[in-house]
Amino acid sequence: MIRQHRKAAKQKSANGVGEAVSAPARGYPRPMLRREDWISLDGPWQFAIDRDGAHGSADRIKFARSIQVPFAPETPASGIHETGLFNACWYRRTFDTPRLERGQRLILHFGAVDYVATVWVNDQLAVRHEGGYTPFSADITDLLIAGKQQTVTVHAEDDPLDQAKPRGKQDWQEQPHSIWYYRTSGIWQSVWMERVNETRIGQLHWTPIVEDWAINLRALIHGRRQQDLKLNVTLKHDGRVLSDDTYTVEQGETSRAIQLIDPGIDDARHALQWFPWSPKLIDAEVRLIDADGHTIDEVASYTAMRSIRTSGDHFVLNGRPIKLKLVLDQGYWPETGLTAPDDAALRRDVELIKSMGFNGVRKHQKIEDPRFLYWADRLGLFVWEEMPSAYRFTTQSIERLTKQWIEAIERDISHPCIIAWVPFNESWGVPDLPVVPAQRHAVLGLYYLTKALDPTRPVVS
Repeated sequence: MIRQHRKAAKQKSANGVGEAVSAPARGYPRPMLRREDWISLDGPWQFAIDRDGAHGSADRIKFARSIQVPFAPETPASGIHETGLFNACWYRRTFDTPRLERGQRLILHFGAVDYVATVWVNDQLAVRHEGGYTPFSADITDLLIAGKQQTVTVHAEDDPLDQAKPRGKQDWQEQPHSIWYYRTSGIWQSVWMERVNETRIGQLHWTPIVEDWAINLRALIHGRRQQDLKLNVTLKHDGRVLSDDTYTVEQGETSRAIQLIDPGIDDARHALQWFPWSPKLIDAEVRLIDADGHTIDEVASYTAMRSIRTSGDHFVLNGRPIKLKLVLDQGYWPETGLTAPDDAALRRDVELIKSMGFNGVRKHQKIEDPRFLYWADRLGLFVWEEMPSAYRFTTQSIERLTKQWIEAIERDISHPCIIAWVPFNESWGVPDLPVVPAQRHAVLGLYYLTKALDPTRPVVS
């Protein structure tokens, strides 16, 4: 069994008080690939605003305030509540070094930082990432200082006037106008660490193939290359083993169609399929085995047996026509902005949507927290996933949209709740679609790219 809430690293705030938010309150931040051992870095961090974005180094920054991560500084819950225009902000905190066994590595994860994040550990560059809605990580093992507390510094650059970046409903005017909201700058999803083996399971992508009664798995191995690795995959439903087999890892990857025993009768098939009213999930235990037969990594995941397609003006789920009754949800909260107050609030949103008679949600202009998708998977709610728009059409905006859309699909492709990809909302970011061929080509290009990455789901362009 995976214990999803291991522990939170304690941290004094900038004024000497405070303690990290408990990990259980926010839930395991990467539900599609879970390890037992993880450390939350949510809670108080030292903080400073760099209004003009003039400082590229922390040397001249005075960290005089304390912010509650993962809430953005524009929100009341952050303790900052700075809603004016500023170009950058800085974060800093310390943590005790977790014990690392021989061959273990320490990975630092960020769920989302808006917009360009640069991270240092002990004043050494760890990682740089562009994109405000997708996760990134860094192996920080070689940056640790033995026998001392470790220091993490984050610089978040987020030009409030830049309309050529994916920004969704974040306003470029100082006060929100019309249908837009205050901006979200800096860290707005969980920060956490995990201890892993130097050779480890890095990614799992699940694709159900209902017509063959099989589930395709693509597993990527990260870290140090080893020879003669094998991957053991056990699939279970309600404790009953559906499949238990071992596969060879070749060139750091395993791709297999896992065949299940087909009952051959529709009623028996439906008992294992995912529907909103009966969201059956298949639990997965995945072990990485070295040449000596030792398990060197173990993760938990899940998938579901479900098919989706369109037929004329009908949406078809598991061979059955079904009407979509969706609510449009922009994913904003009164006190916490784009960040949910806690995991229970995300679950409650899913429950409320279903209680009002809807069977799905169009997540509008936001790549939602993976915990929301987890609850949609588990409780049974369709999700349309939509890329936040840029509002200027330039070469740079298309480059940014493409890169970040690929990252979003890669993160969420295995969630059974997602039934449609939406790379563009209406003509946002492509306002001259009827008369400018380049804008039409961009829409078609992203449509076909999405279908290439995931041919199993409808794409709304």
